[in-house]
Amino acid sequence: MRLESFRVTNFRSVNDSGEIKVSQLTALLGRNESGKSNLLRALESLSPADEFEALKPIKDFPRHRRLEECKDDTRVLFTRWSLDKEEQAELVEILPRAVDVQYVTVSRRYDKIRLVGFEGLPAQALDEAEVRSRIRKVVPAVKAAADKAAESIKAQLMAAADEFEASMRIVPDRPKWAQGAIVAMEKLRKALAAADAELTKKQEQVLVELEELALDVANDKDAQAKAQKLVLEKLPTFIYVDEYPELLGHQNVAEYVARKTQNQQLTASDHSFEKLCKVAGLKPQQLQDLLANNEHEIRNQLANRAGSLVTAEIRRLWKDRPLKVRFNLDAHHLDTLVSDPNAVYDVEVNLGERSRGFQWFFSFYIAFSADTKGGVAQDAILLLDEPGLYLHARSQTDLLSHFDKDFNNQIVYTTHSPFMVPTDKLDAVRTVSIGETVGTTVTNDPTGDSRTLFPLQAALGYHIAQSLFVGSNNFVVEGVTDFWILSSVSAHFGATGRTALDDALTITPAGGAQKVNYMVALLTAEEQRVLVLLDDEKGARSTRDELVKNKLIGENNVLFVTEAFEGGDAAPREADVEDLLDSDVYEALVREAYAPELADKALTLNPEVPRIVKRMELSFEAAGLKYNKTRAARLFLTKMAFDPAAVLTSESADRFEKLFGLANERLKKLIVKNARPFS
Repeated sequence: MRLESFRVTNFRSVNDSGEIKVSQLTALLGRNESGKSNLLRALESLSPADEFEALKPIKDFPRHRRLEECKDDTRVLFTRWSLDKEEQAELVEILPRAVDVQYVTVSRRYDKIRLVGFEGLPAQALDEAEVRSRIRKVVPAVKAAADKAAESIKAQLMAAADEFEASMRIVPDRPKWAQGAIVAMEKLRKALAAADAELTKKQEQVLVELEELALDVANDKDAQAKAQKLVLEKLPTFIYVDEYPELLGHQNVAEYVARKTQNQQLTASDHSFEKLCKVAGLKPQQLQDLLANNEHEIRNQLANRAGSLVTAEIRRLWKDRPLKVRFNLDAHHLDTLVSDPNAVYDVEVNLGERSRGFQWFFSFYIAFSADTKGGVAQDAILLLDEPGLYLHARSQTDLLSHFDKDFNNQIVYTTHSPFMVPTDKLDAVRTVSIGETVGTTVTNDPTGDSRTLFPLQAALGYHIAQSLFVGSNNFVVEGVTDFWILSSVSAHFGATGRTALDDALTITPAGGAQKVNYMVALLTAEEQRVLVLLDDEKGARSTRDELVKNKLIGENNVLFVTEAFEGGDAAPREADVEDLLDSDVYEALVREAYAPELADKALTLNPEVPRIVKRMELSFEAAGLKYNKTRAARLFLTKMAFDPAAVLTSESADRFEKLFGLANERLKKLIVKNARPFS
């Protein structure tokens, strides 16, 4: 059975949640204290790992309402499930008229009762006209026999005929009708026997058919009860987890084996140790037997194999950095040791001394790997309350991937972390809100106040930022105006047959010269190929040196705008991307973009200032104005679309083409080497 949707009512902070649709992975996204946990708790109560119990009104009924409102039959949870082909076949075998039933519903009340319904279950086939026709064949025959009977029993037989006729009239409650019809037919047969009267073979056959029909209808009630029982037996268990049991890094194997063999109560750490042994392929009793026989080499070989198995899985799942897990056996003790083999000093640290985030992840992996693969949670639906709370943002993303790839279980989890939002499956996100009067409500489409939606907005913003300007091969430029100018010229060159930027190269604006280092660090951390274009001015060389010194990229990965100019005395000492344009063209763009502001003002440009943008800033300042280069860049974009020749002189085009050629050449070298960012 697969959970399709659920609805919570009259439970803690929830008056009516509304229908909550469920997929393979469902995220309940909401702010703190919005009632997310209450939704999971209500769902768990339908089919808990422990015994199904009545709810407690004092604890569970909404506290802003009068307790007298809560009755035994007050509805708490309504769930809708789909059946697979095998389950449908089992249902039809018990209840034949359920042949078209694909969905069932299971609900619970405050008392210890669960109600099962069958969507699309047709009414029992009962032809009322045919029943009336058969009654008309039997009643007159019985009354005719009564007329011939002795006076002492005539009245009794006539009464039986009348009761039979009355009881056989169809009523909406079919099981009730069937019970009444069966009793009436039994009385009729007794009356006929007492009168020593017999029906003809045809009349007797009609009565037999009516008896069989009534029995079929009556037995359907039992069949429905069996079908409902089948559904409850097939109902998956809900496993709710808000805290994950601690997995000790130092375990006394002898004491565990003693408690196990003597049927003593096992501790929480004992159960966690059992799961660790199951996942690692270790058998505690076998380890103790080998110790008793002084077979230490075999013992160590088993521990070594176990470490290899767990290390392989941890490295697949834990992407922070590759770690190694080793199990060390020292007499009666087993230690779980974790090390970083890629570090300068490969130091082994006991699991109990690792970061809280790694301990959480390791415990989660062990617990659910053991429980979902042949364990108690194999076919369960997992209800996870704020999973990954202690994990780094990237590790939370890895956890989401773990949910998707390694679990066959349906998972419903709560979160308020942007990094636990499945941006590739936004149809799995449900938003949870709370109001003073309406209580906790859930929407299947993202809606809510700014606090509720903030994690979703942050997740989408991060996703868009990652996908909009970032590719496998990145050409980092300082600002968005650089992006506009370079991308528009490159697109024009591509359409006219001149050398454009390679299609594999994505222009990535850093958001300002100060942020170039951060953008490069982000991209190289993702192991992307990176080229950088810097304006050539006082601070640019130090930016290049800092990038190289910090081993983010190699020196050859950095281009300066001045490299696009011909060498010699004509090459400028400093240059921005705007200097690739003809200075007269750029000045005309500025005057047109700022025409209203410059109507009664004169601009005096200082030719001693090397960069055109800087000259504009100083001249605007002298005129009492503030210059923003984005206005001229926008106008350049417009003219490139409709009249590129007006803004792109042949000398300017040559400079852009040279710059694009240099960038393409550097990119090819990186690809040929399959070079990492620092090369």
